[in-house]
Amino acid sequence: MTDASTDVPQLVDLMAQVVQLPLDPEHRPGVVANFERTIAIAQLVMEFPLPEEIEIAPVFRP
Repeated sequence: MTDASTDVPQLVDLMAQVVQLPLDPEHRPGVVANFERTIAIAQLVMEFPLPEEIEIAPVFRP
């Protein structure tokens, strides 16, 4: 998903521009830190092995 070349602060700045969200410089470090945490969590999910025969649930029922 990400590698050593991923520049998270630059990615945060670009995404703020894409969604036209003004990002206060005071809040930027926290946004970057949370984005890095989100990447780490997503990496764990993406690396979880699933068998090929698994089927997607058509309806979520808690």
